[in-house]
Amino acid sequence: MHLTRFTEYSLRVLIYLAPDPKRLATIGEIATAYGISRQHLVKIVHNLAQHGYVHTVRGKGGGIRLAKPLEAVNVGELVRKTEANLNVVDCEGTFCPIRQGCQLLTIFEEARDSFLGVLDRYTLAFLASNRSQLDRLFH
Repeated sequence: MHLTRFTEYSLRVLIYLAPDPKRLATIGEIATAYGISRQHLVKIVHNLAQHGYVHTVRGKGGGIRLAKPLEAVNVGELVRKTEANLNVVDCEGTFCPIRQGCQLLTIFEEARDSFLGVLDRYTLAFLASNRSQLDRLFH
């Protein structure tokens, strides 16, 4: 299973904000810290705000900060909200002569569900459990 950069960067934004959840950070500083596109982060932050993960403050002195406690941000839930398609294979969109009797899709669905089940066991609190080290890396 392969997650998109959108999901990866969404997690990175939340990890960046985790060491000091009340501090406002700018998209520019996050982009610089990770060496990623500011324009791409604008879309990601917008999505995170729509799903209630971050709070945005407009204008001079504005920025973003976490909108939920670290323990309330579940990794599996975030992945489900940021990935457009979690199917391992696309058996519906292609012609397959063995589709009616094939068990491959069942196995792939089970594997996907297991993958997501593992992610469901973790929160942002775990990802940021080394907050002091993260803070030193970013600031």
